[in-house]
This record gives sequence, C-alpha cells and structure tokens, in this order.
Amino acid sequence: MYKAIVIDDEISVCEAVRAILEGEGIEVFTATNSINAIEQIKGNSYDLIISDLKMPGMDGLELYDSIKETAPESIFIIITAYGTIQSAVDAIKKGIYDYIPKPFTPDEVRIPVRRALEKKMLKKENIALKAYIGMDKKVPVIAKSQSMKKVLSLIEGMKDSNCGILLTGESGAGKNLIAQIIHSTSKRKDMPFLAINCATLTEELLASELFGHEKGAFTGAVRTKPGLIEIADTGTLFLDEIAEMPPNLQAKLLKVVEDGEFYRVGGTKLIKVDVRFIAATNQDIKKLIAEGKFREDLYYRLNIMDIFIPPLRERQEDIKPLSAFFLQKHLPESNKKITGFAKDTMDILMRYSFPGNVRELENIIERAIILEHSLIITPESLPEGIRILNIETFEPGRIKSIDEFTKEYVEKVLKMFGGNRSKTAEMLGISRTSLWKILKEE
Repeated sequence: MYKAIVIDDEISVCEAVRAILEGEGIEVFTATNSINAIEQIKGNSYDLIISDLKMPGMDGLELYDSIKETAPESIFIIITAYGTIQSAVDAIKKGIYDYIPKPFTPDEVRIPVRRALEKKMLKKENIALKAYIGMDKKVPVIAKSQSMKKVLSLIEGMKDSNCGILLTGESGAGKNLIAQIIHSTSKRKDMPFLAINCATLTEELLASELFGHEKGAFTGAVRTKPGLIEIADTGTLFLDEIAEMPPNLQAKLLKVVEDGEFYRVGGTKLIKVDVRFIAATNQDIKKLIAEGKFREDLYYRLNIMDIFIPPLRERQEDIKPLSAFFLQKHLPESNKKITGFAKDTMDILMRYSFPGNVRELENIIERAIILEHSLIITPESLPEGIRILNIETFEPGRIKSIDEFTKEYVEKVLKMFGGNRSKTAEMLGISRTSLWKILKEE
C-alpha cells in the first residue's frame, strides 16, 4: 500500500484530500504545519508528500528544500490557490512533481496523484532493470529468446532516431516496458517520459489530460491547466491503447505529430512542442481503419516503425530472466531475503502458457513473494490453478504408456499436496486404495 502525508494549515483541506486518496487505496497521514511534518517525514517513509504552498511560518517550497535530501524517494506535490499558479509552475521547474489547484475537484487530486505513483512504479522498474542487467551482462536486458533479441536489436538500431513507433501485441505482452526501454536508450533519455492509457478516460477527460484546457473551456474548468503533451516537451509520450482514442482527438493528435503544435481545449494560443510519440495497441488497427474507426493518416504517422511484441507463450526462454527481473522489482518492499526460485517452481512456470502474458507472470511473482516464507520461491507459493494445470506434455520421439503417464502425473499431484495421500486422492477423484496401487506399480 502506498503512503502519503498531507500538510495544510486548514484541517478541512487535509481531510478532503485524505478522503480522495483513501478512495485510491492510499494510507494517509496529515499535519497542519511544516515543522510537525518534517518530524514525521524524518521518522517514516512516504511515497507522496502533498503540501500547501502558502502556510504560516515555513511555506511549501521551504518545506520541499528542507526534506528533499532526507526523503529523495518521495514525490512532492503542492496545493496552490488559483492566484499563485505561476508560483506552482516555477516550483515544478525547481523539481516539485506537480500541483493541485485550490479549490479542487476530486479528479484534480486523483489524476496528478495517479501519474505520480505511475512515475514511482516506473522508477522502481528501472532500478530493478539495472539490477538485473548487473546480474547478467551477457543477456541484453530481459531477453533470451531470438524473437525478443530481434526487438531489442531494432531498438538499438534506432536509438538516434526520433521517429514515431507503434507497438503491437497481445494485452500484457510487455509493451509498456518496451516503451520505457526505447525512451531510456534514446537521445531523450534525460527528458520526461510520460504515459497515458487512452482506454481509461472519457473523451472530455482524455482531451484535457492530453492537450490541457483554458479556464471556462467546459463545466468544471475553473482554471487553466497544461496537458501531458505540453509537459512532455523535449521528451517522450507513451499512448497506450491508442485504438481506443475517439476520432475527434485523433484529428487533434495528428496535428501535433505532424506539425508539433496544438491548442489547449478552449484555447486560441498556438503551443509548439517537440515530443516523441510511442503508441501501443492490442487490436488490429488495419481492420479499424477499414471500418472507419481509426484515421489512416494518423496510423501512418505513428507507424514509422512497427514493433510486434510476441506473446510470452512463444518465447519461453524469457520466463526465467523475466521472473528474476520481477523478483528484483518487488522484493524490496517485502523486507524478505528471497534469493531465487526452486527448480520445481521454475519448471511449473516454464510449462505454463500464460494467457495473461508478462503482466500475469509479474502478478504471479508478486503474489509468490508475499506468500513465501523460505529463502527461495517454492511451488506452494504459486497459484493452485497453475500447479494443477502443470500436466506432462509429450516428449519428441517417445510416447509414454498410459500407466507411465498416470503414475508420473499422480506423483506430481502428490508432491504438490506435500505427500498428503488423502487430499491427493480426493483431488484426483479416486480412492486411497487406487492411489496406492498406481504409486506401487513399477
């Protein structure tokens, strides 16, 4: 669970932000002045620090200056009244992540907070990635399969390019991670990397998030707000589920991709940017173009380079390095000293088809870390469904007899239940006597 501390001299503001963040599953602490907040921050670790800009005594910027060395992993967001928006922009240039306007709507709190936590997750992923590279420098990133080595070779070949890229492949195949690798190996690696999922917001919210809006542009637009395209200037913007973008926004996006310019929602001032776009989809875009649901001209502008990410079931060699990567990624927050995977555990993972692809593997590893009590991940920490589905497959050149197959399968189920014959027999739907006979046969 993420932890946040909210600092504001108005208790009502603290409680309002608390209610919104707790609705996002975040554990929230509050303080009504900077001095008390500093003491809490020194003694605890917070993912988010949300502070009012103007407070009696030490203000938000002074608080930021005083804790940025002691809490380098915390993401700092300020709350500011409309009249001090320029101060908020200056604060962002100084290193503060984002701002929340006052008074605020729930979405004006949720959206920057969600972006901040996504950034924290990306940073954690990058740390794990660097750790993994350090463990096995012979393996480029997380790829041992030939298909993924080809993908990484493509990325290496275009590291000096700013061309648009379209990532395709099944849901959960790892398109987000590939987008991060493209950015981190490009000339823009020290610039912003921002991401948005086009399928999770309404058309109005998506337009506002991408292009920003002017005050009064629509109901609830009580102040001017820059969008992600503007914030990502000189960096990279990753547009996940691009096929879900409404046609009206596709036309606006095309102008940005082609000319590097756009208008905020409700705006009349032309804004120029230099942004590299990486888009991703799990849908057949050519089919959507034929059906009139996706603009052909936008497709060709984004698809200067098309990279297909194969499903995990077609690149089993990547299961081991990916498992190690996810272990490194999620282990720090568990405070456990797990060193790797039992052979039986990895055998089960290697035989599984992963319909949910890389995302499913990550979930399995994260769950196993939570459940595991030993120094290695054992089969008992894997989901029961995966263990039950771990059925023997045919070996080339040798067909086993039914008796051989049955005995080996029963032995695996027995091992899965820790040698408990009663539970094994019950699971297999046979009597203990039948189980004994199967196991006794030579």
